[in-house]
Formats: sequence, structure tokens, C-alpha cells
Amino acid sequence: MIIPRPDEKSKEFFKSLLPDEPRVTIRPMFGNISAFVNGNMFAGLFGNDLFERLSEESREELLEKEGASLLEPMKGRPMKEYVVIPKAWRRQHETARTWVIRSLDWTSELPPKKKREQPHRLSNGKTRLLSGR
Repeated sequence: MIIPRPDEKSKEFFKSLLPDEPRVTIRPMFGNISAFVNGNMFAGLFGNDLFERLSEESREELLEKEGASLLEPMKGRPMKEYVVIPKAWRRQHETARTWVIRSLDWTSELPPKKKREQPHRLSNGKTRLLSGR
């Protein structure tokens, strides 16, 4: 499976939509970039497509807009909480930003994501799991 990569213009647009808040972090995800709050992803790029995590009510509202669709990184396997915003909204910065803020607000109400246990390599070459690292 080939994962699309965003161009620089898309990255700049995405970053311009995010509020300047310490609780918002930007991290790479599979060659793309995503924004997180409390460890939970709330928005990101998949190729040049901007997607947002939304409540069921907001998803239904956004999906009624022409050009919006569920995020489907693998054909036939949609991520049901994530909606790709219409491409036309690139020319409507405030509209796109309003939806990003809605996504941030809703996702920030979710429980913080727990850190996964990560393997730790021992000097004998074996691994063991360490909690919270």
C-alpha cells in the first residue's frame, strides 16, 4: 500500500489552522502530520487531505457538506470518527479553522491516551516491556 505524502503547501495550511496552545502537539504519522491533545489525535493530513476527529453529531453535519467524506486510508476501511473536509475550504480559512477548533474541543474531552508499553532491550539482547515509557 502506498501512503500519500502531503506537500509543503498543505503542511503550512494545516499548521495555520491550529491554535497556538501548549496542549496541542504536532507529530509525524506514517509520513504525514497530525495534531494531538492529551495524546489523542484530533486532526491531521493524509496526503493533501485534511481530516478531523468529530463527535457523531458534528460528523453528520460535516458529511452533509459537498466534498466532505469519511477518512479512508485503506479502501473499504473508513475511520468512522474522522472526516475529510472539503478541498474548497482551503480558500475559506476561517471555516476550516472553525471545524479544527470544534475537533480540538471535542477530542480534549476524551480521556487522555495512556502511553503504550514499549520494549526495552536488555544487555543480553532480549527485550522486556517497560510501563509508561
